[in-house]
Amino acid sequence: QVHLVESGGGLVQAGGSLRVSCTASGGTLMSSVMGWFRQAPGKEREFVAAISWNIGITYKGDSAKGRFTISRDIAKNTVYLQMNSLSPEDTAVYYCARKDYSSGSYNSHWSYTDWGQGTQVTVSS
Repeated sequence: QVHLVESGGGLVQAGGSLRVSCTASGGTLMSSVMGWFRQAPGKEREFVAAISWNIGITYKGDSAKGRFTISRDIAKNTVYLQMNSLSPEDTAVYYCARKDYSSGSYNSHWSYTDWGQGTQVTVSS
């Protein structure tokens, strides 16, 4: 099991930017997909973005298109989510997750087996 730790959340004003990070340890990320999900109070967990570790192919949910960028640093075992043009609707706990490349769909949280503890992102109006 891979251990994931998110960091970089916080409070930002609407229109601002924030970058959250997720560092993995305790296992290999080869043949993995790393995903970001978010969950706001009273809402279901929502897919934000994902990246295939080996090749770097990226996938984005509707909320991320045009505003968020997912990337990875293989040497640091870290995946990033750069978030721009933030709005109060982006307020949520952001979770990092890992799944095997061949296991399920990249945009379903059910496919992911390893999860971080989450980092709070709050966007004020």
